Amino acid sequence: MTDRLQYGATAKTFHWLIVALLVVQYPIGWLMPDIHRGDKPGAPMTFHVSFGIVILTLIVLRFVWRLTHPVAPESSLPPWQRLSSEFLHWMLYGLVLATTITGWLFASFRGWPLSFFYLVPLPMLASDNAAAGKFIDGWHQAAEWTLLAFIGVHVAAAMAHIFIYRDRIMQRMLPR
Repeated sequence: MTDRLQYGATAKTFHWLIVALLVVQYPIGWLMPDIHRGDKPGAPMTFHVSFGIVILTLIVLRFVWRLTHPVAPESSLPPWQRLSSEFLHWMLYGLVLATTITGWLFASFRGWPLSFFYLVPLPMLASDNAAAGKFIDGWHQAAEWTLLAFIGVHVAAAMAHIFIYRDRIMQRMLPR
């Protein structure tokens, strides 16, 4: 399989859809009210989990697409930038997976009956367990903040390529 030099329309669509959904997902998660033991999750939790499922699906599809449609690293970059870029991208994949899975596990451990946008009931990944729910919630929060930090590094690197290096590296992922 020959590596391509540019990302195709499918890779770009996955990337920008995930970006858009994360822009929606973070505020929902931060602004929704706390749900205490015995409370029923309302619309914010349903939408938060539903968007999380969509993001999880897209990140898995994007990962499979990346493995089956590789893009060659930019040869003009110094080796440290190629390696750090590769590391950062794999961390982003892993952190999105970790954040979405721990969120779904948290809801499962709380015993919350959830649905996908009120259309289809979601399967629970675990049984009701308050102690496990509290533990996994800590992991979920750590994953979301770590993901946000890595997103910040990713955006800062993109801005450096646009405004400092002016090397057109970003043209590989920008929509045409």
